[in-house]
Amino acid sequence: MATMKLVLVLMMTTVVAVCARDPELTTDFAVPVGMNASMITGDFFKFTGLRDFSAAPSTFGSKKVTHVEFPALTGLGVGVTLLEYKPNTLNPPHTHPRGSELIFVMAGHLDVGLIDSANKLYSAHLHEGDLFVFPQGLVHFQINMSKKKTVRAISAFGSSNAGTISLPRNIFGSGIEDEVLLKAFKITSAELMKLKAPFMPTM
Repeated sequence: MATMKLVLVLMMTTVVAVCARDPELTTDFAVPVGMNASMITGDFFKFTGLRDFSAAPSTFGSKKVTHVEFPALTGLGVGVTLLEYKPNTLNPPHTHPRGSELIFVMAGHLDVGLIDSANKLYSAHLHEGDLFVFPQGLVHFQINMSKKKTVRAISAFGSSNAGTISLPRNIFGSGIEDEVLLKAFKITSAELMKLKAPFMPTM
């Protein structure tokens, strides 16, 4: 009986581990539906969509490259995002439910932080050429504290579509009942309206 329980636990663990990652390929790469593999050339493995990317003035901006934008990534367990932080801008607290993130600072200095499941904050000041890793699912952020210089970075993900859950947008812009938010954050209705305002639809 104990052996049977152990087998069941191991099977469930295997299923969970497989579901938590990109599907395993049984071929060299994934051929898009409707495409003849014999017609694929080197251009299929090339992506040029990051060439002219720039964030809007006074904002943080990003250009993600997942299997949606770049089908050659399908099933390979990798993805990237190009990030640009104009002076004094923030990539707000967020998580990636399907992949860890490795950020590389290409230009400027960047302050970063992550919070673990014990609510401990780990922060660092990154210089050009530095790397920092954000484990899968943990809340993290990045901020450019410079008042004058733009920061550029690139993030690599352990998934071809790591997903992003932005805490401010998902909490205050998702339609959660006001009563839930008022009790959860112990704030007034006026304060809640201020927090929700940036995420309200514009007319």
